[in-house]
Amino acid sequence: MRLVNTLPLLLSLAAAIGSPATWALPTDREQPIRVQADSAELDDKQGVAVYRGDVVVTQGSMKLTGNTVTLKQNKNGDIEVVTSVGKPAYFEQKPAPEKEITKAYGLTIQYFVTQNRVVLIDQAKVIQEGNTFEGEKIVYDTQRQIVNAGRATGTQVTTPRPRIDMVIQPKKKQDQAQ
Repeated sequence: MRLVNTLPLLLSLAAAIGSPATWALPTDREQPIRVQADSAELDDKQGVAVYRGDVVVTQGSMKLTGNTVTLKQNKNGDIEVVTSVGKPAYFEQKPAPEKEITKAYGLTIQYFVTQNRVVLIDQAKVIQEGNTFEGEKIVYDTQRQIVNAGRATGTQVTTPRPRIDMVIQPKKKQDQAQ
């Protein structure tokens, strides 16, 4: 496969990861995207790129890791789904300059670009500013900033968790004064 043929797929990756403003620092989308992996398989005809072997995708403050990361494009060449599979897969990003890095884990992490939705499946966990949220499946709508969590119905999970588990830290006295 020639690099010239894979250029549209790589450009789509850049647009997909960098586009949602709610994901990250405003400067993240202006940063170059770096993909590191042991191997890559790029299929322009099918619109699929598969990276294998300790995959690390970074752009600005965003970092996505997994054993395998798959990118799927639609017929227009826009990336529709980014899927990371690992033991666990990992995602982190700094949502704002004054905020701590948000960390997310799951055996599978899917980002549905057009729907602005991140799905963590199996051993799902999100850590944000000391607060934790755990369950079989966590779905986060990045645009509306809505989280849904619960059972991963229709999906086999390695560690069944019939209930979600949240830990919310008390507000600091400075925050309460404001």
